Amino acid sequence: MRITIEEDKCCGAGQCVLLAPEVFDQRDEDGVVVLLDAEPPSEQHAAAREAAAVCPASVIEVHA
Repeated sequence: MRITIEEDKCCGAGQCVLLAPEVFDQRDEDGVVVLLDAEPPSEQHAAAREAAAVCPASVIEVHA
């Protein structure tokens, strides 16, 4: 699994951080998503996919 994000489109909702805190974080100054692990271990895959699915701005892409 490889994850990419489009930071410039992030609305800072934080759903990704709540679902997959090992993979995503938010910048303190504006809440924009920060990708902590672009190739997370298998135990994080389900959470990362769910984070991408619920992202209100659809900025998270999960590649097989």
